[in-house]
Amino acid sequence: MTKHLFMFKKIGPGILVAAAFVGPGTITICTLAGVHFGYALIWAILVSMLATILLQEMASRIGVVTQTGLADIIKRELHNPWVKGFVITIILGAILVGNAAYEAGNIGGATLGLEQLFQSSQLEPFYPSMLGALAFLLLWFGTYKTLEKVFMVLVGVMGVCFLVCAIITKPSVMEIVKGALIPRLPEGSLLSVIALVGTTVVPYNLFLHASLVKEKWKSHSDLKKVRWDTAISIGVGGLVSIAILITASAAPIEDVTSAGDMAKGLEPLFGKGATYFMALGLLAAGVTSAITAPLAASFVASSCFGWEGGMQDKRFKLVWIIVLFFGVFFLSFDIKPIEVIQFAQVANGILLPVIAMLLLWMVNKKSVMGKFRNSFVQNALGIAIVAFTLFLGIKSIIKVIG
Repeated sequence: MTKHLFMFKKIGPGILVAAAFVGPGTITICTLAGVHFGYALIWAILVSMLATILLQEMASRIGVVTQTGLADIIKRELHNPWVKGFVITIILGAILVGNAAYEAGNIGGATLGLEQLFQSSQLEPFYPSMLGALAFLLLWFGTYKTLEKVFMVLVGVMGVCFLVCAIITKPSVMEIVKGALIPRLPEGSLLSVIALVGTTVVPYNLFLHASLVKEKWKSHSDLKKVRWDTAISIGVGGLVSIAILITASAAPIEDVTSAGDMAKGLEPLFGKGATYFMALGLLAAGVTSAITAPLAASFVASSCFGWEGGMQDKRFKLVWIIVLFFGVFFLSFDIKPIEVIQFAQVANGILLPVIAMLLLWMVNKKSVMGKFRNSFVQNALGIAIVAFTLFLGIKSIIKVIG
């Protein structure tokens, strides 16, 4: 018992990364994959989990060893002013504008969860503002330790809710194993595979993780804890994604436009209980992502501009306030920020392979990492991930242009 409690205490920034990628967007994409292809694409989630664990471990190792943010290291190691300016501009553009656009989706997802929990409530028009206020209070008054505890609870609630939903559907264990271990590409599934990987391997999470680990761990001797935290947290996030896909496979729905459609679709087969579990999970997912997106944007801006005041710096707070404001603004006035989101998708499509390559380069530099550089196996896997993110980025750009 004591050993389990000790292991639980070692959970740290990784849980915020897991909470960041399991948001309403991920729920919608996993729902679509489950509805259209059953269990066939579970393997894609496992591949994306492995890629995420490897990249996030590199980013977190850089954060602990150097005790600086990822953008700080990029600025320091890129000596050509034109290249440095281009890379920093792409990072800021993709993450600041992108997160402001995605924030509307995060708050919108949490709103859908509230609407399912409290149907026909007179407060429905005020849900976006209420959720925005909750996120504001947590970010304004919360320290890193406070946010870590809040996220442990929310991710726990989210995980339990989606796992219960998956169990209620009484899935075929053999079909799940087959979907996990035998890679298949059913007709028309390529874009779904790209979306599943793209919603898990998120560029801004690399910056978020590198900045957060130094809030918790200061010594090289903590690297084992960092790896354990990363693997367990991303693993939990991946399990949640798989549970959503399994649930969607059994739900009698065809037309999926949002993460809330599955909550409605579960009721005819599995009763009100399943609907409430789904709605509560969606609410938790929306709230966690609504906090991490502005937080990540602030850490990136802070690292790019060299602000040293930490989470309490006025400029740091101003960035997340702007991101949060635009999220609530888009929803409250029913503005569809589709063009902004499309820009964010293109920018992220460019950013992911660029950051993956820079990350691999930096984590092999003796001047940066010393004896904590990558092993041969880590480099081989890293090169494979870079190639895949390049393919992913090109496909996402083509998709948006198309």
